[in-house]
Amino acid sequence: MTSENLTREEARHRASFLSTATYDIRLDLTTGPETFRTETTIAFTASAAEETFLDLIARTVHEIELNGELLEDPASRFDGARVKLPAVREGENTVRVLADGVYMNTGEGLHRFVDPVDDEVYLYTQFEVSDARRMFACFEQPDLKAAFRLTVTAPDHWRVISNSPTPEPVPLSHRENVATWAFEPTETISTYLVALIAGDYRGGEGTVTSRDGRTIPMGVYARASLAEHVDAEYIIDMTRRGLEFYEEAFDQDFPFRKYDQIFVPEYNMGAMENPGAVTFVESYVFRSEVSDAIRERRDLTILHELAHMWFGDLVTMRWWDDLWLNESFAEYASTLASAEATRWTDSWTTFASSEKAWAYRQDQLPSTHPIVADMVDLEAVETNFDGITYAKGASVLRQLVAYVGKDSFFEGLRAYFAKHAWGNTELKDLLVELEATSGRDLGAWTRQWLQTAGVNTLRPVVERDAEGAVTRFAIAQEAAEEHPTLRAHRLRVGGFSLQDGRLVRTEQVELDVDGPLTEVPQLVGRRADLWLVNDDDLAYAKIRLDPASLALATEHLRDLEDPLARTLLWSAAWDMVRDAELPSRRFQELVLANLTGEDSSSVVRTLLQQLESVAGPFAAESERAARTAGAASAVWGLAEAAEAGSDTQLQLVETFARLASTEEHRAVLAGLLDGSRTLPGRTIDTDLRWKLVIGLAALGGIDAAGIDAVLADDDTQSGRKSALTAHAALPTAEAKADAWRRTVERDELANESVTAVVMGLRRVVDPALLAPYERAYFSMIDGVWAGRSSEIANRLVQGYFPSTFGGQSVLDDADAWLADHEDAPFGLRRVIIEGRDTVARQLRVREADHA
Repeated sequence: MTSENLTREEARHRASFLSTATYDIRLDLTTGPETFRTETTIAFTASAAEETFLDLIARTVHEIELNGELLEDPASRFDGARVKLPAVREGENTVRVLADGVYMNTGEGLHRFVDPVDDEVYLYTQFEVSDARRMFACFEQPDLKAAFRLTVTAPDHWRVISNSPTPEPVPLSHRENVATWAFEPTETISTYLVALIAGDYRGGEGTVTSRDGRTIPMGVYARASLAEHVDAEYIIDMTRRGLEFYEEAFDQDFPFRKYDQIFVPEYNMGAMENPGAVTFVESYVFRSEVSDAIRERRDLTILHELAHMWFGDLVTMRWWDDLWLNESFAEYASTLASAEATRWTDSWTTFASSEKAWAYRQDQLPSTHPIVADMVDLEAVETNFDGITYAKGASVLRQLVAYVGKDSFFEGLRAYFAKHAWGNTELKDLLVELEATSGRDLGAWTRQWLQTAGVNTLRPVVERDAEGAVTRFAIAQEAAEEHPTLRAHRLRVGGFSLQDGRLVRTEQVELDVDGPLTEVPQLVGRRADLWLVNDDDLAYAKIRLDPASLALATEHLRDLEDPLARTLLWSAAWDMVRDAELPSRRFQELVLANLTGEDSSSVVRTLLQQLESVAGPFAAESERAARTAGAASAVWGLAEAAEAGSDTQLQLVETFARLASTEEHRAVLAGLLDGSRTLPGRTIDTDLRWKLVIGLAALGGIDAAGIDAVLADDDTQSGRKSALTAHAALPTAEAKADAWRRTVERDELANESVTAVVMGLRRVVDPALLAPYERAYFSMIDGVWAGRSSEIANRLVQGYFPSTFGGQSVLDDADAWLADHEDAPFGLRRVIIEGRDTVARQLRVREADHA
């Protein structure tokens, strides 16, 4: 363990005798393209005269001053990650550190990007979990909150944004074209929430009125070369809807003085909840047409980050053990707000098809863990930004709301915010309030749902008489052998019957399911053609159908009127495929026969992604080529028949470009690209053109010069990334070798460019092109993990795991590596363990295709 890896015990000890009051951070961003000058003064109080340390990752430390005394030989006190301080005095203290920070191109710390369109420089910060120390010296832990005052020197034409309202810049009389921005102190926040965004960002502004009558200024910005595509008015309106919803739901006024939303380049995640200065991935600026699924995802992200202004920023976790609660709450709250305050009224259907599928998948990996994970140090935190922390946690929160009642849940939440505003909390602080408002003891619930791992399966046991009336209905609950906990579930059972060709709900009961078998006497004597356990999707569990219901569901899936119930049937079928209970070829048939009956863009997106799996890695090896070709041809046929210019038509064309595998498909792609083949109402815009180019490149239908010609017409950051993918997708050994060299053997590409190349290298029709890289992969991962930043290492080690066409040899190689690397960092072992499990599941699913 290096000194970069702060432990929970170290943080607890430091917080036991230190409390921070203010930070004064002075930054000079005009010192060159590699480094910046950073000077930090921290006022803090100590209850004991002990030695301690500051966290800082920098190139050089020039000065360390403690309580007015310059410490000798500052270099000897700095090990690259920590600044060692002598015993501080009991009472008030001040420490100042002057250093040279380093700009990053990995999306961590203070990231620097140069726009190829106009050579403008753009900066932004990303500090969660522990990268504030890359910009300023600090006590890098969430429970040492403070007020932060930033003073920034930068080119005078820049827009400089931080958590506090942006002041007027003051030109420097002795330096041409340079100015200083002196921000007012922030509210009391944690180090990981401090933000700085600087460059020629442009966009639009507006205001929203908070519940207490304040005018909240709002700005929406992106790089100058993208600014024309920023739909600021829409984004501010979506934010207003969320703000009004949350203020009422939480009974807390919006906590901050302004709210800017900035779309930044080369971003590692969807967004980050910096109070008053939220950053978003730049792909959420739509320069071309996108599906409603993508638009809904952006709106959910806007609402997710906004929810964090209360849960996470106003009230913050004491340590990263409660990261799950921070993220799960924002997932739950944003979906609720979306369903009740925006046009996305079917958001819980999207949640069922997307988030819960992610949670179920993650929860069945060998690396699954309880929702409340044991975050012993920062490295443990980094490995747990996963489907358990986000999606399972949100699913279980929804179950908790059903368990205690929605009114009681929000009454307890309001008390929690009122009691702990601007402070730090632990899970128990929320549970105390919920127990008080609901009257329920949540101890057993917490042990079952938060402290154990794994997902249960619920199977109906249905017996009927000759007329179809239920004579017995029970629900059997199962658990995986390695995670044997059986849990209490609050859920509904729905009955659906065919009426005039439509499958409509005719029965519903709500009950508690507990133990291995729960009888449901309320349904005895009732009739339905299909019975659905977990109707309305309140519970977190995989579900199965009784044989009669399964047969009817597959015959009449598109006739089911309720979109959420229909999605639950899709999810049940998908889980059966993954568990080798339903042949993947049958699911492929089911998707192609029923896809056009779906009117939810997000559900269509999920089904098309699943189609790519069953037609590719899940297909029996002897049938894979034919299955992929058949799926592509069928999808193209559906695209030709789709409504002109429709959302579904767009998604079908994009999916066809990814599935295309034959000469006939190559001709279609080429025709779409050169205009000799058209679809009604469909313009081949910039981003769709690149998708076609990449698909054509993988088939050898365009060469390097042709790719460069397309790039010449779109020499932007997005165009350059797409060109990297297309070049790496070319079906030659030379193209694959060059892609491998550029990413593995060299360390020159920024984060998003690395992923662009990885995606291209893996894009093949002929698996033989990837064969040389299976053994090469297991040889390179040690060096990559040790020599690259956390973000880049994860992109390479995860991205290049040989899973797409993996067979027994991959399992053998993974087993050998794991046996030889028992002491490897857990984050690295986890990637290999999860990759191995993915291939093992694929093999089981392929075998079921022969059944």
